[in-house]
Amino acid sequence: MTQLPHEDESAGTPRELREQVERTRHELAGTVEALAAKADVKARAHDKATEVKEQAAAKAGELKQQAAVKAKELKAKAADAASRAQDKLPDPVKDKAVQAGEQARAQAARTGRAWEEKAPEPVRAKTAEGARLARNHRTALLAAGGAAVVVWWAYRRRNG
Repeated sequence: MTQLPHEDESAGTPRELREQVERTRHELAGTVEALAAKADVKARAHDKATEVKEQAAAKAGELKQQAAVKAKELKAKAADAASRAQDKLPDPVKDKAVQAGEQARAQAARTGRAWEEKAPEPVRAKTAEGARLARNHRTALLAAGGAAVVVWWAYRRRNG
């Protein structure tokens, strides 16, 4: 237990007693500040909330970066799988797909001419807009068609 200044036998002179009192005041001030900090619940809660918010923001940034990396990896894997599937298609299937495409284009041309002759003007305008959009997104449409052929071929092969 802490000795009081009057109980300390080593403090003999008034100067030594003043120094000892000053040290004790300094220690007590530190103790009081520590107790006040512990008692200030609002400040401690605010500090903790700030700390948690910073940790959450850091974790969110980290997860976002990981998700971007994973998305890039999955995109590369999907492109590779599509390429391998297309490479594995037998030539007769590829030839039939080309023939079917040519026949579809020819039929579409015939249907388009008949449509232009018989459809009302507002309907033709909307149809022309749809055709323009299809031409602008041709790659996506061809990819979807290729994927449909691969799925059809896999289904036929499995259920054969």
